[in-house]
Amino acid sequence: MSRLAIKGGEAVCRLENWPRWPMFDKAEEDQLIETLRSHNWGGYPSPNTKAREFAAAFAKYQDAAYGVCCANGSLTMDAALRAAGVKAGDEVIVPTYTWLATAGCAVFTNAVPVFVDINPDDYTIDVNLVEAAITPRSRFVIPVHLGSSIADLDRLKEICKKHDLILIEDCAHAHGAKWRGKGVGSHGDFGSFSFQSSKLMTAGEGGMILTSNKEYEEKLQSVVNCGRKEWGYDSFEGRVFGNNYRISDLQAAVLLGQMSRLEKVTLMRQDAAAYLTEELGKIEGISTLKRDERATTKAHYQYVFRYNPEGFKGLHRDRFLEALMAEGVVLDGDFYEPIQARDIFSPPLDQFPMLKDRYPNGITAEVAHTPVAHKAAYHEALWMHYPYLMKGREGVDTIIAAIRKIQENVDELL
Repeated sequence: MSRLAIKGGEAVCRLENWPRWPMFDKAEEDQLIETLRSHNWGGYPSPNTKAREFAAAFAKYQDAAYGVCCANGSLTMDAALRAAGVKAGDEVIVPTYTWLATAGCAVFTNAVPVFVDINPDDYTIDVNLVEAAITPRSRFVIPVHLGSSIADLDRLKEICKKHDLILIEDCAHAHGAKWRGKGVGSHGDFGSFSFQSSKLMTAGEGGMILTSNKEYEEKLQSVVNCGRKEWGYDSFEGRVFGNNYRISDLQAAVLLGQMSRLEKVTLMRQDAAAYLTEELGKIEGISTLKRDERATTKAHYQYVFRYNPEGFKGLHRDRFLEALMAEGVVLDGDFYEPIQARDIFSPPLDQFPMLKDRYPNGITAEVAHTPVAHKAAYHEALWMHYPYLMKGREGVDTIIAAIRKIQENVDELL
């Protein structure tokens, strides 16, 4: 009789035994009820009461001077580009191994994304390739703090200062993370956070832009609020062309409730992840990403590690993932694919003509050579969503048991 659950054996655990996400408690309930009873739910006036309170609290937690709430974590980067004065044809250097919005914000502001590969050690943007990609049209760099890793902010700040580029940190995965003891999102000119439903903090949707530049903060407030200049953000010269990117006070109320336990759950995940790293290191065919000691607090939106089929008698990663899911542990392989290789990222040139000079045939898989990202996406990377870390070391032991079970009985799959 087969031992593996995918072949009819008993599973290591049941999917319903893992923590559900999103999590909530009385903190969110109290904030929501207070907002509900206030009859003041909207994004206007902007920033509204809860949005203003949450923006100040989150900015302080991440060590930035100012925070501006936004409708989602895609529009945050769009707003940052607009506040910084993006012009048609400006080049925006982005990693290819991330969600589409990191490059999409450039397209939607008439700028041009330039795709570079990732570092094989931690899957963040390869800083050496960033410098090599700079041209006279380069204006912005958007690194992504990916999964559990933080991009090399030291080198990125040096490069941006040397070449007079604006640094926008994509922190969609990094709520609570710190680099050299200082919150991510406060190292660059802007820091972009997402509160989409899968994120470490969530109100279903929502976003936040951090900055410590007062003029940028005022322009961000104006961009988000349809281009209005109102008291508190009316001292900059001229106007910006904005749109309605506002967050509602109901969303901000939920996020205020989640602020109360951000530090506690961050440290809980960090402890479980350290134990998981130790245990995975004992399994042949599994390796973990490099830990950078300058990342003094890691957020662990996704715990990402690597699969080598040689440790599993040549079994393909995707078949391994199918077997693991049957054992009650659901991980992703192609959680991200190289942006330029995705059908969903195909902006038409007749709508976005500024792309034509660099991409005369449109953005296709051939426009950038990114072998590290391709290997990660289709052969190597294993992405584990953070609720698996919320059961602490007990949950880690279950994950390790499932992986070992597959390895010990891999012949059933060959």
